[in-house]
Amino acid sequence: MPIAMPEPPSRSFASDNAAGAHPAVLEAVQRANHGHALAYGDDDHTRECERRFSELFGREVATFLTFNGTGANVMALTALVRPGDAVVCSDWAHINVDETGAPERVVGAKLIDLPTVDAKLTPDQIEHQAHAIGVPHHAQPAVVSLTQSTELGTVYTADEIGAICDAAHRLGMLVHLDGARIANAVASQGGTVATLRSMTVDAGVDVMTFGGTKNGMLGGEAVVFLRPELGARGHFVRKTVTQLPSKMRFVAAQFNALIEGDLWLDLALHANTMAATLHTGATGIAGVEIGPPPAVNSVFPILPGDAIDPLRAWCFFWEWDPERRQVRWMTAWDTTTQDVERFTNGVKAILAPRN
Repeated sequence: MPIAMPEPPSRSFASDNAAGAHPAVLEAVQRANHGHALAYGDDDHTRECERRFSELFGREVATFLTFNGTGANVMALTALVRPGDAVVCSDWAHINVDETGAPERVVGAKLIDLPTVDAKLTPDQIEHQAHAIGVPHHAQPAVVSLTQSTELGTVYTADEIGAICDAAHRLGMLVHLDGARIANAVASQGGTVATLRSMTVDAGVDVMTFGGTKNGMLGGEAVVFLRPELGARGHFVRKTVTQLPSKMRFVAAQFNALIEGDLWLDLALHANTMAATLHTGATGIAGVEIGPPPAVNSVFPILPGDAIDPLRAWCFFWEWDPERRQVRWMTAWDTTTQDVERFTNGVKAILAPRN
C-alpha cells in the first residue's frame, strides 16, 4: 500500500540559499533602479553601504562588495597571502569542502586542513603550526580561516575566537572569518550589534566576509577589512579575482536594507527559531536520532537509510554524511511554523510503517 503523505511544506528544508529575497530588499533594489548612477561603486548607495558597515563595527573599516561567497573568500585571502603561504582551516571549513578548490587554484595558497570533531579549530592547533615557520621546505602558515557558523552548525564563542586570534597573532599570522552565516551566529550568541563586535573586531579578527545571500538578499556578499590597511590594494584584488560588480548600487542597496533597523539580525533569529521548533517537533519520532538542539538554523538528524530517499522526494533536503545516514535540515528567514509542522508530519508518515 502506498503511504498517504500530507501536503508538503511550501518551502524546502534544503538550504537558506533556497529562500527568496525579503520584501525590504526587493523594495530597496527597486528604489536604486531609478535613474542612472556611475558604475563600479562610485554611487551614493555604495557610499552609504560603506558608511553603514563602519557604523556596524564601531570603527572605520574597509568594505568591498562582491557577487558571492566563494568569490568573497577568495578576494579576502588573496589580499592576505604571498607566494609560499598557507591557510590553516578546519577540515570542515567551507573553503576546504565546498569551494571546489578555488582558494588553492585562484588564491594560490595551500590549505592546511586540520581534523576537528565539531568543525571548530582550537588555539593549540594553531600553535602547533609554529614548527613550519621559517622552514623553506614548508608552506608558511600565514592565515587562519574560521567558518562562523560552521558547516556542522556549531558556533565559535567570542572568547574562542579571541583565543585563536591571540595564538595566530603571536605567530605572525592573520585571521580571516568566513561569515556567510555570521548573522545566524550572532543571533545565537546574544543577537546584538555588540555581539557581532565581540566576535570580530574585539576578538582580533583581521578580515571577514559578511554574508547576505543566505539571509534575505537576492545575492551579494561583503569583504570587510577590520584592519583597513590590509585592504589597501582591495580595489585591485577584487577586480583581479573577478568580483567587481559594475552596477554595484544594487548590491549596496540590498545590504542597506538589511542593516537598516537590524533587519539582518531579525531574519537570522527567525531562521534559528524555526530550526529549534523543527528540532522540538522531530524529537520523539521513532527512528529519528535528532541530535542536540541546534545552535543556528540547521539540524543534523540520523535517519533510517530506506527512509531518506522517499522523504527527499517528497520535500528535498541534502544528505550530509551518507555513511552515518546523517542529513541536514535547514531553515531560512521565510520558514513558517506551518512549514515546520507539515515537514514533521511528513517525517512521521514515512517512518510510521518502518516502526
